[in-house]
Amino acid sequence: MKNLTSTITLFLLCFSLLGYAQQGKTKLKVTGKVIEKISKQPLEYATITLKNTSNPKMIAGGVTNDKGEFAVDVTSGTYDIIVEFISFKSTEIKQKNITDNLSLGTIGLAEDAAQLNEVVVRAEKTTVDIKLDKKVYNVGSDLMVKGGTVSDVLDNIPSVSVDAEGTVSLRGNENVRILIDGRPSNAINITEALRLIPADAIEKVEVVTNPSARYDAEGGGGLLNIILKKGKNQGFNGTIIANTGYPDNHGLSGTLNYKTEKFNLFTTQGYSNRNSPGNAFNNSKNLNEDGTTLNYLYENRENDRYSNGYNGTAGIEWFINKSTSWSNSINYRKSNGDNTDNVFQNNYDSNFIYQYTRNRINEEDSDSENIEFASNFIKNFKKEGHKLSFDISISNNDDKNTALITDTATNTSTVALDNTINNQNQKRNLFVVDYVLPLGKGQQLEAGYRGDFTNLTTDYRVENDGVVNPDFTNTLEYKEKINAIYTQYGIKVNKLSMLFGLRFEDSNIDINQLVTSDFNNKKYNNFFPSAFFTYELSDMSSTSLSYSRRIQRPRGRMLNPFSNLSSNINIFVGNPDLDPSFTDAIDWGYIKRWEKITLNTSLYVNKTTDVFQFARRESGDFVNGVPLIISSPINIGEEYRTGFEFTLNYSPYKWWKLNSNFNFFAVQTRGDFTYTDFNGNKVVQNFDNDATSWSTRLTSKITLPAKIDWQTNMSYNGPQANAQGKRLGVFAMNLAFSKDILKDKGTLAFNVSDVFNSRKMISETFLKRQTSYSEMQWRERQFTLSFTYRFNKPKNEREKPKKNMNEGEMEYQG
Repeated sequence: MKNLTSTITLFLLCFSLLGYAQQGKTKLKVTGKVIEKISKQPLEYATITLKNTSNPKMIAGGVTNDKGEFAVDVTSGTYDIIVEFISFKSTEIKQKNITDNLSLGTIGLAEDAAQLNEVVVRAEKTTVDIKLDKKVYNVGSDLMVKGGTVSDVLDNIPSVSVDAEGTVSLRGNENVRILIDGRPSNAINITEALRLIPADAIEKVEVVTNPSARYDAEGGGGLLNIILKKGKNQGFNGTIIANTGYPDNHGLSGTLNYKTEKFNLFTTQGYSNRNSPGNAFNNSKNLNEDGTTLNYLYENRENDRYSNGYNGTAGIEWFINKSTSWSNSINYRKSNGDNTDNVFQNNYDSNFIYQYTRNRINEEDSDSENIEFASNFIKNFKKEGHKLSFDISISNNDDKNTALITDTATNTSTVALDNTINNQNQKRNLFVVDYVLPLGKGQQLEAGYRGDFTNLTTDYRVENDGVVNPDFTNTLEYKEKINAIYTQYGIKVNKLSMLFGLRFEDSNIDINQLVTSDFNNKKYNNFFPSAFFTYELSDMSSTSLSYSRRIQRPRGRMLNPFSNLSSNINIFVGNPDLDPSFTDAIDWGYIKRWEKITLNTSLYVNKTTDVFQFARRESGDFVNGVPLIISSPINIGEEYRTGFEFTLNYSPYKWWKLNSNFNFFAVQTRGDFTYTDFNGNKVVQNFDNDATSWSTRLTSKITLPAKIDWQTNMSYNGPQANAQGKRLGVFAMNLAFSKDILKDKGTLAFNVSDVFNSRKMISETFLKRQTSYSEMQWRERQFTLSFTYRFNKPKNEREKPKKNMNEGEMEYQG
């Protein structure tokens, strides 16, 4: 079992070698059954290898079926027989003379505790692999994500949450960098992209709360690396998943691969048809200068979002020789949909006497198309761990969005028509070189280069009754050229592991408003140091201390000063003068394992300068007596974030598994926002704020009689105050059931997302001349039924994880 690759290769060679070695010879049959020694359960896909002792080139072999049985054809002779299964101790029968058909009977294999520390077991629960600078969550048979998307997977991972608008946060911090297969997502709208990729396409998610110098410095709150499946098993195998649900949630996806000695063909295909109905309301009270009531506006909103999406990846991995491989893949995503946003604005006077109703209907059509080519070349040298890799990613993304806004009111016969057109094109090229050099026992040196070049053009146009509105029409060109080099040195002395890194990034960014001929260029370069210390207190516990410096660059919607007209009284306006924010992060962690309990804790402190905040201010304009409010992102002074987190895994019985996560943090913000109001007066808005918040999550998985799995997820995100109001707490719960059928080759699963219809964004806002209360629910409660079928593939794969472009660091087992 120490050389899994050799074993698999020998197994693949057996068919071709036997074809030559056995010509003209009588075939004999060797049979038997392989079981787990303790439970007596059959082991499917155990490997049997027979080596002829007089002719080492004569090799025969096979694998067990779902009953643990095997049958291997050989010629007469003397053989060494090896029976193996990953994470189990192998059994070897030496010098077995075979002159006739032979039955080896029942062979029992025992689990190898040492090898269990080396492999990732994708079994009945999500497993965690603790490394020096990250945690890896291997997505197993999580019932909640069947028929779902990447967003659903992320929302089920401890430390990670996805709010009602699809915004991803890590330990309560929204400044998160999201990577897919180690590369920045090439999608213009990452939120929508995560809702398009099917959950079943995910192999694992790497959660890096404090990234080392190897990674992009982007992401003040850390990063998430989503690794997609690429098929690793020998021969032809795969998984097909179909789902249906209410509201409409229909999909079909599959992961297939064919692997031989020389190459691996893999593909993941998925199609979905969804409706995500949502709703929102915003009740506002407008005030006069003296603080008395001016009027009331109660705004109700209903959304119907219909979408069709296709996501497909196809690729080939070529094993040039034992030390060199070259992978090439193409990913194509296409989606289209329509979103009807129906807004009713009920107006009341100062005594809350009804006046009239305004109805705005926004009929929006969207079309998105993305294509990406990725190539990865890996050369492993003679010395173990000595490696050179090259990665290239070239992508093009087109998003087209058109909307017709109809505005009517009960107090007038006038009908206003607004047409909005938002066309976006993004071209992105990424080039990466990584080199790893072992220097001796427990020492390793790494170095690399990353070039990331992005060109995003946003053409936004608004027409009022056929006439172009210059206030909301612009072409924004965003060009980003980032060149980075890094090096890091790792050393392990006895039980102490240390990793020191330094990254240098040169940023050259153009923000050009072509219609107004306003051209801006921002150049800056920065060093990003990192340091990690880990000490193994015992075989079952470890502690770590880490530091890193990070950056958060503003992009897209945050920069575009002409970006939104969905509401005529609440308008979002981007800020092209936004500067990047910088974060210094310190993290202390501790992990302890007992027989049935695993505890992982963390204390963290982040200091961020030029932090982003969203400021709301009056424009000076009124719509039928209602003040028009503008919301824009701004840079303010400093933010201090301190927190405590723990994750607890507990298995009281074999049939019951519990997982809980708790995060508490305090945020202290210091800074002022100075601007000139519509009357020409200088206004200084103070953003000093002290707030605390917390979140918790509990997952329970129980195996009921008849082998029915029952999973319950409950989460609560606590309230949090800000300088202009507060966000209220939200509780949500999901339920799921599953049952294996067709001799465990198929699985039926049923889940209910948001059982109580309570997953909403609830907030209160207090401005000088307006107070408001709002609730927003992006997607209402959903029911989903799915069917999974696996062929030539075990339900629970036990296999060593494959290195990718972001792996290779010195690891420890906590």
